[in-house]
Amino acid sequence: MNDNQNTNENKKPGKRLPNIPKKPQKGAKFNIFWVYAAIILAIVAGNYFLTSDGGKQVTYETFESQMLLPGDVDKVIAYQAEDLVKAEVYIKKDSLNKPQYKAYKSTSNFNVATGPTVSFTYGGKFQDLRAAMAESQKNLAPGRKPITIQAENRSNPLASWFLSIILPVLLLIGFWIFMMRRMGGGAGGGGQIFSIGKSKATLFDKESQVNITFNDVAGLEEAKQEVMEIVDFLKNPKKYTNLGGKIPKGALLVGSPGTGKTLLAKAVAGEAQVPFFSLSGSDFVEMFVGVGASRVRDLFKQAKDKAPCIIFIDEVDAI
Repeated sequence: MNDNQNTNENKKPGKRLPNIPKKPQKGAKFNIFWVYAAIILAIVAGNYFLTSDGGKQVTYETFESQMLLPGDVDKVIAYQAEDLVKAEVYIKKDSLNKPQYKAYKSTSNFNVATGPTVSFTYGGKFQDLRAAMAESQKNLAPGRKPITIQAENRSNPLASWFLSIILPVLLLIGFWIFMMRRMGGGAGGGGQIFSIGKSKATLFDKESQVNITFNDVAGLEEAKQEVMEIVDFLKNPKKYTNLGGKIPKGALLVGSPGTGKTLLAKAVAGEAQVPFFSLSGSDFVEMFVGVGASRVRDLFKQAKDKAPCIIFIDEVDAI
């Protein structure tokens, strides 16, 4: 029995390598800090550029005597805020050139030509302000149209601002992150959208627990003997290069699916103790022009950094 066991062990062309703890691969992680920074920036920008402070604050008496009665007012927009009425006054474009309005041009985030020039607060209800303005305009010149108040519902301006400005920005950021993760294939986060031309090859090396040898491949004795030359060259390259020999450019493994082609290629790398790049030929075929060639260049660049190594391309007929 012992003789038979020794004979069988001698027939085995390789030794099983010890299990090496798998080291977690480090991928490019998406930094959520940039999302928070973008949201804060959008809030600050929206607060500064997309909102108005209503213009310079004046009293109702100043508004009535210096703007309303002289006919400089284009429109007045008012809204109820608890027990007060807040009104925004829009001055006519022609009247903005008057000297008394020059001091108002730098008081609003909006251009005074499109936003409110001044604003005032009226104590009371909306109907009281409307009645007061109607009373002050009873004696207007013939043909002059009185100014009426345009009412707006601003009971919750913060919620309205959030729905109209912040929510669309958040949706765009969420869609942007989703697309980056989809383009990145899931692993690596959003930064992978910029690596669409990078190789998708999976690297197996000592850190990735490559412990497959010929002992794990059942049968295929003739195929093992054919690739032993590659294994020996990878183990002892100087023995061949000193004699002028060159490493074989590759080997073509042909067979039906499930016959052990991939396992045999991994066993060659495991026997030779060299890194092993595995990918599918369909990864080189992309709808974008130039992406496939870019991935080929990136793959061989990685292989040169890991040389000597083995590149295994599955389904090479797809290229």
